[in-house]
Amino acid sequence: MSTTVEPTQMYRLVQGAGAVPLLDRDPLIDYPPVLLDSLAAMATSFAVAVFLTGGVVRDWLAGRKPCDLDLTVPGQALDCARWLASRLGGTFVPLDEGEGVARVVWQGLTIDLGGFREGTASIEADLARRDFTINALGLAFDPGRRRLAEPRALIDPTGGLADLRARRLRLCHPGALAADPLRALRAYRFMACLDLSMEAATGERIAGAVETIRTVAGERIRHELDLLMASGRAASAVAAMAESRLLDALLPELACARGLAQPASHHLDVFFHSLATLQSLEAILAAPERFFRPGQVPAARNLAASAAARRLLAHAALLHDLGKVPTAGRAGERITFYSHDRVGGELVAAVAERLRWSRADSRRLVRLVAGHMWPFHLANVRRRTGSVTPRAGLRLVKAHGDDLASLFVLAMADAQAGQGPDKPADTEAALAALFAEVDTLARERVRPVLAQPRLLTGRHLIDLFGLAPGPIFARILQALEEAQVDGRIRTRQQAEAFVRDWLARPGAKPEDVAVLRPARG
Repeated sequence: MSTTVEPTQMYRLVQGAGAVPLLDRDPLIDYPPVLLDSLAAMATSFAVAVFLTGGVVRDWLAGRKPCDLDLTVPGQALDCARWLASRLGGTFVPLDEGEGVARVVWQGLTIDLGGFREGTASIEADLARRDFTINALGLAFDPGRRRLAEPRALIDPTGGLADLRARRLRLCHPGALAADPLRALRAYRFMACLDLSMEAATGERIAGAVETIRTVAGERIRHELDLLMASGRAASAVAAMAESRLLDALLPELACARGLAQPASHHLDVFFHSLATLQSLEAILAAPERFFRPGQVPAARNLAASAAARRLLAHAALLHDLGKVPTAGRAGERITFYSHDRVGGELVAAVAERLRWSRADSRRLVRLVAGHMWPFHLANVRRRTGSVTPRAGLRLVKAHGDDLASLFVLAMADAQAGQGPDKPADTEAALAALFAEVDTLARERVRPVLAQPRLLTGRHLIDLFGLAPGPIFARILQALEEAQVDGRIRTRQQAEAFVRDWLARPGAKPEDVAVLRPARG
């Protein structure tokens, strides 16, 4: 089906239930004139028609600002892109030389150029070979006017405009998944990012082709998962992926948790608890004031406002209990998962390597998963003692640094997702109170100490105390740091006296004394 929208219809806002706003102005006027002049010169120099296609048209029609431009030309796309990059002073990036796809990066704008795909000979045929109908939309560029072409007709060979209005995701053609199995995952990413519902036939085709996702390169899967997890609506999309079993093919480590029973503090098995934790996480980020004390709400809101933080937390929520599969056991009648947090961190590191996560993301994600039980353990200590020691606060802050708020949001989501009859009634309140105390301790006592130069360094231990470098250095400096956070040491002189007393203490280990040698001078 082909839909043509004339200017009078296209350049106005369509009202009514389910309608999306059509263009009420030419969006190209928002782009730099030098770019539009260059596109016009490119069209003339290569004697090619130029079309705005795919995501940029979809986003314009949906009232969103596109992050980039997608251009399609009948042919010579690589030469056009290379020429455009040279004229603009941008960077030329070949993406797929076989298919004739390249990218120009210029002044923060990404411009993707492609030729008609799969041997097609018209823009309508090219669009019909794309992934989803909402992406099979085009608008012609008029090089003479440097604007959208007259009569500015929307090129819509697959009924994408109607699907966009209905917020419906539909494959363009039956062979779309075979052409690129990653499209199965992209479907759920679009559901999350664009808040769409999947057409039943499309869902059936995806469910029948989930195993083909295993043939896709890890970095391509990671890119789609990152976009999905940063959307703020990942939970519903991931639940749908679980139903189609695509999630099992993507994360077989998590699939093994299906049916794995938990203690009576939980009401779900490990697999569905993981999905529920992701759902709880998004609820917490949407309204942190419902879960945390006023002083900690801004930190949670900062996480919610950052796509990178949302993405990382969503991954952590989904994967936080991977370690329960290999550590499952029993102590009498009680189900146990001893050290599942540490083992889970190791498994997440393997997932991160397979999906080609960046080193920085991998380290942060492993720390969150490996440390997700820390707030629960510390909350139990606080229940018994009434407070958190400066030493405990120092260890926690040093281990998690800027991710301290993320750790407590993850713990709160974990707690919310476990609602079995044996769960302590005050779990969430205890976590909120602990976060408030640790946050205050971190701001007032720990971070000021960590931010200032050390009172003593390893060089001082050598010169002042005649110590030979070794493991003792870490023990002394850690003890000194804890004493500073505790408020017992504030000056260099007090630090030196502390070390002398530490070395002479009755409980000193023999190896501590053995490394002593005459001090210099």
